[in-house]
Amino acid sequence: MDEKALQIVREYIESHLDKSDLKPSFEVYTVWKCKALQNWKYLLSSTLPDGMYYELTYNGDKNEWYLDAYKKFENVVIAE
Repeated sequence: MDEKALQIVREYIESHLDKSDLKPSFEVYTVWKCKALQNWKYLLSSTLPDGMYYELTYNGDKNEWYLDAYKKFENVVIAE
């Protein structure tokens, strides 16, 4: 299951790279994962400096994967 999740995100990233640029070397890694019943949830990122992260969900009932791609805009401290 883990290898499939990494493969899905790698293929998504490669299909969305700028076609006029050289293909960069990068790794995809799991930040967090959880299994509940027959379902899996992954948060993944890559070594590309693009601020992207990916939420991948596997629905075991339907044998389907769902991918959400997000861009991190900023990380700020909120003082209490």
